[in-house]
Amino acid sequence: MEPAWRQQGRGRGRGQPGGGAAGRGGGMRAEPTAVRPETVQSRFEDIRMSNQAAAQRLVGGALSSSSSDEGDEDDDSEQRDGKRGKILASTFTSYTHQTGGDSSGLVRTGQYVSELFQSGALTCLICISSVRRTQPVWSCSSCFCLFHLPCIQQWSRDSQLLLAEEEREQQPWPCPKCRAEYPPSSKPSRYLCYCGKLQDPPPDPWLVPHSCGSVCQKELKPACGHTCLLLCHPGPCPPCPKMVSVSCLCGKATPLPRRCSNKAWSCQQPCGLLLGCRQHRCSQACHKECGVCPRVSVQRCVCGREQTDRPCASPQWNCQQVCGSLLSCGNHTCELVCHDGLCPPCPRSVSRSCPCGKTKSSLPCTEDVSPCGDTCDKKLSCNVHTCSMRCHRGSCETCRQEVLKSCRCGKHRKLQPCHKEYLCESKCPKTRSCQRHQCRRKCCPGNCPPCDQSCGRSLSCRNHKCPSVCHPGSCYPCPQTVEVRCSCSSSVLLVPCGRERSTRPPRCKEPCRRPPSCHHPSREPHRCHPGPCPPCRQACRRPLPGCCHCCPQACHDLVLVRSQQVQLAGPWEQPAEPAFIKKALPCPPCEEPIPTSCFGEHEVSPVPCHRQGRFSCKRACGRPLTCGNHSCSLECHLVTDGNKCEDCEDSCAKPRPPGCPHPCPRPCHPGNCPPCSQMVRQRCHCKMSLLYLECRKLTSVDEETKVKLGSCNNQCPKELSCGHRCKQVCHPGECELRCPQKVKLRCPCRRIKKEVLCSQSRQAAVQCDDVCRDHQRKASQQLEEEQRASLEEEQRKLQEELEAFEKRQQRGGRRGKRRGRRDEEAEPSGRGHCWRRFIMVLVPVGGVLSAAAAYYLLSCT
Repeated sequence: MEPAWRQQGRGRGRGQPGGGAAGRGGGMRAEPTAVRPETVQSRFEDIRMSNQAAAQRLVGGALSSSSSDEGDEDDDSEQRDGKRGKILASTFTSYTHQTGGDSSGLVRTGQYVSELFQSGALTCLICISSVRRTQPVWSCSSCFCLFHLPCIQQWSRDSQLLLAEEEREQQPWPCPKCRAEYPPSSKPSRYLCYCGKLQDPPPDPWLVPHSCGSVCQKELKPACGHTCLLLCHPGPCPPCPKMVSVSCLCGKATPLPRRCSNKAWSCQQPCGLLLGCRQHRCSQACHKECGVCPRVSVQRCVCGREQTDRPCASPQWNCQQVCGSLLSCGNHTCELVCHDGLCPPCPRSVSRSCPCGKTKSSLPCTEDVSPCGDTCDKKLSCNVHTCSMRCHRGSCETCRQEVLKSCRCGKHRKLQPCHKEYLCESKCPKTRSCQRHQCRRKCCPGNCPPCDQSCGRSLSCRNHKCPSVCHPGSCYPCPQTVEVRCSCSSSVLLVPCGRERSTRPPRCKEPCRRPPSCHHPSREPHRCHPGPCPPCRQACRRPLPGCCHCCPQACHDLVLVRSQQVQLAGPWEQPAEPAFIKKALPCPPCEEPIPTSCFGEHEVSPVPCHRQGRFSCKRACGRPLTCGNHSCSLECHLVTDGNKCEDCEDSCAKPRPPGCPHPCPRPCHPGNCPPCSQMVRQRCHCKMSLLYLECRKLTSVDEETKVKLGSCNNQCPKELSCGHRCKQVCHPGECELRCPQKVKLRCPCRRIKKEVLCSQSRQAAVQCDDVCRDHQRKASQQLEEEQRASLEEEQRKLQEELEAFEKRQQRGGRRGKRRGRRDEEAEPSGRGHCWRRFIMVLVPVGGVLSAAAAYYLLSCT
């Protein structure tokens, strides 16, 4: 089939004058055939200029090279862009003719068409590979994404593979990208063009890939009665460009010609229609449908008891009060909340039954129906057994009969109360709907729940994992996109995730912005490109080392040189191909003659620039040595950090500071000698410790500081004439005669205490005062009284013992003798007698000690 734009008479302005109506489709009005030639020619020129402008706006440099898999690259990019511009212009010509050259409605459709020509933009999301113009494809009618026909067929089969046979005829299959569902009858089986008219469209280099070249003629959305005017194209159809005569939204204004895709318009006059409240009119500007009334008015409730301000659009409302009106029986009141109309009849005035429902009776509404006394026989909650109680009010009891129950999964049986459910401990071994994990639910009846684990399988992009819940069949393609940028990041190409590694960067027309890899400040001007930049061909012009000349050779910072061959392990190994590496080569030597002086600057001779170097004239150096006292006696030589003049080996002969007996340890040197750092050993002033001092400290300080340095800073160990130790720190010379230590002096009775210096203790004497004498007199009197009392007590005890002895002697008879003898034997061994004798001795001794202690205390105070 020949494309529509190539057919005779189908294009605008081609062939006979009447061919324009057929090229624009049947939806347009036929133009008159009798037109003057100059009018047709001028219109043709206008249409041609508008088409070129529209094509330039759509192409506009956004199109880059075709996919790397197509193999149709051409070096002439300008010719390629012109060819694609013609294809786009032929596709959009019929639309831009209707819009007068305005292509704003073609932005979305133009984007889909442009992606067909971009590198890597057209990718099958199922296999993550490029879609070639010669491969059969299928396009989703919802997201307009292209897939390989075999890939989408396999996808539709895999989506229903795990379903039952009866479910496969009803379960829809989804689009891999937008999840739009398709019925099983619409599985792709044929390769059709975008509009669906031609099967197996042949590849044509002058058409959009996978297009038949005919007018699309799809019904536009939203449906307006017109069809698409573009040639067979990918993506959505653009908005309808037809001009129609329509009135405003309210219908009051005169109809005006408007674009069919934007035919709704407002005359901005007040609407004035009566609103739903039937009281007010709409005050909004011209619009399609009036809304609810926005005003507020006083509205009564349904029962009419209360009234309040409410929106005019909702007049019906309840006050939430109980009606309370007297019912027709005259005994009860209505319990309904605020209502309209009459109250219902009394619910107790109709025929009622007993609680079990077996006996019916007609009683006044003021009397309750009593139980009938029969068995209840109502079905219990188990719906198997009946209630065995007598007719009663309220709910029946729980069924407690024991029955043989089966578990929920049907594997076990057990005697259980009828109201209890029996669940076994067996775990379900069935596989869930994902066909990957077991159910493992206890006592499962067979309706295993869907798997709640995460899928976690790697997607086809190999970069992400499936985030969905575990599911059967294949995972959806990765929804993310990756930006593939050119080297300067000016041109960006969005490709599906996983395609970025095999997609070539988009072609960019901007100049290359990479920094130079050589020493030049800028590269040679060239366009942005992938891969490394070409080698620099500019002159080196780098200053040569050691001279002021520049290198005249070509830039040699990165030059391909052959690398060293790897040594073979044996004769069985084949030699590898020579590898080349980029390496910076040094600049060639400079040949300019330069006058050069010798090392010691004794003479000047001409030397080539590349061999420029100072030389020795065989004379004595004569440079002053570092000591500043002698000169170098070596042969003329170069002085560098590693090769200096000879060192002076003479010892230092400069005078030492007064008091220092040590010689200077350094050899001959410039400037003053360093301070003496040797240590001097000497005894301290008290001759108890050895001190180590630096010689420079002893020779550079005054006499007072020398005395401080010679002290060990300990207390002087010498004793004074008074017997105390010297309190001063280690010092030279004799100790002080006056002892600074304080001593305590007491009076003779030791009551008065006084502190004085040790040197004044011989002149100062402490005498007793009147209080001391009174204390001494009282203590002597108390001692005499205690001694007297102890003597009297001792005499009394002796007198008692004597009287007792006489009484025993005066007792006569044999019995008395025995008793007396028994008393004599028992008396020495008794504890009471021993204690009495101990007390007799202890009392006078204690009295003497207490008197002495009292006297001592009085004398101390």
